Amino acid sequence: MNLPDYNEARTRDKRKYNRLTFKLDKNIEKKYVGKTYFLKTYGCQMNEHDSENISALLEALGFSRVDDYNDADLVLLNTCSIRENAHNKAFGMLGRLKHLKSEKKDLLIGLCGCMAQEASVVEEILKDYKFVNFVFGTHNLYQLPEILDEAVKSSKQQIEVFSREGDLVEGLPVIRSNDFKAYVNIIYGCDKFCTYCIVPYTRGRERSRKKEDILEEIKELVRDGYKEVTLLGQNVNAYGKDLYDNYNMGDLLEEIALMNIPRIRFMTSHPWDFTDKMIEVIGKYPNIMPSVHLPVQSGSNRILKLMGRRYTKESYLELFHKIKDTIPGVAISTDIIVGFPGENEEDFQETMSLVQECKYDNAFTFVFSQREGTPACKLKDNTTQEEKEERLQRLNEVVNTYFLENNKKLVGTTVKVLVEGTNEKKDMYFGYSETNKLINFTSDKTIYCGDIVDVEITDAKTWSLDGRVQ
Repeated sequence: MNLPDYNEARTRDKRKYNRLTFKLDKNIEKKYVGKTYFLKTYGCQMNEHDSENISALLEALGFSRVDDYNDADLVLLNTCSIRENAHNKAFGMLGRLKHLKSEKKDLLIGLCGCMAQEASVVEEILKDYKFVNFVFGTHNLYQLPEILDEAVKSSKQQIEVFSREGDLVEGLPVIRSNDFKAYVNIIYGCDKFCTYCIVPYTRGRERSRKKEDILEEIKELVRDGYKEVTLLGQNVNAYGKDLYDNYNMGDLLEEIALMNIPRIRFMTSHPWDFTDKMIEVIGKYPNIMPSVHLPVQSGSNRILKLMGRRYTKESYLELFHKIKDTIPGVAISTDIIVGFPGENEEDFQETMSLVQECKYDNAFTFVFSQREGTPACKLKDNTTQEEKEERLQRLNEVVNTYFLENNKKLVGTTVKVLVEGTNEKKDMYFGYSETNKLINFTSDKTIYCGDIVDVEITDAKTWSLDGRVQ
């Protein structure tokens, strides 16, 4: 049994990582043919991509997927710990599974992902959720086959969580959830240690994959006809800093752009590592989508310092305008936290001022969510929850105004849309533009999912646009 330890996880010493190639134990390959699994995913795109690997590992063992957890022999929750809401949803699901297990004694239940890296979560599972058969973390996903097999053979709860990140494992099998859009990990972890953020403790330090492995994966996607790749990392902009002296995210983007895949996206960015080379390359290549997610979190320098963000409002705005001025037609989205400990009305107005200057195309806004073990938990907080919620409402009214204003500018223009499907009535298609805007549209001619089509925009809404195929 290996239990998570935050003291070990937060150690910032320099570490070396080996590159390993995954191999499935032949003794357990297809051992569970005839068994079924249900996989529930919470959280970010990184978790979604982890679940693509998890599905492939389970199916290599012989499991087949079902869409209803009541029909499953195995239920696995891939969890998120970034905010309390996702945390509560996962525990609520475990409560429902407890009742199901009282009826299905042989049901296997597992928990993995970021919550598994939290010491308090594992302590709670050991104490109050003894019916959970196994737990593993983000650093040893590749050990799922062995952990699951041991849980089946043993009557003891299996807790196998590494507190510190291990080697980089290449060659994990993957069952992609989409036939024309794919996620590709390029870097794991984060070194920024923002005071409110649990990610460095749950995902570890920054570790870049070798460029050769990334480029080979994308070559395969191109051969398989994929139209879009999204490069993933907790901080993609830091790619290569731990691995190379003269090769970084800008260089990687340029190499991928030259591979002629129609669409390239990346997320998530930290303003600290967004280089001039990146901006230049994005502006240069039309297959790198002009859509940048640039989290600001707050417009107050005092709060940014308390957050440990290591930039100022002024330096953020300088970067913002450089991106706007260099990349034609770029759309910029952001993250904003309201009600960080110590935030007063003056700080909040600084955020509002920044929003009014940037006029974001999209923004993900949240009330501060306290995460156990982070430095922000120790900060004095005199703002009531009611005040925080009221600030969030005021902020959303403003950002929504700019969403609609920016969308209205597109009416009468023609945009390229990657077709993703049809609505429930089957009378409209939907997909996303190059600037990552949701487009609902009609077509007089036959089109297919995965096609990239020209759509004339006919109407603008706050969260989407309507149009028709040209």
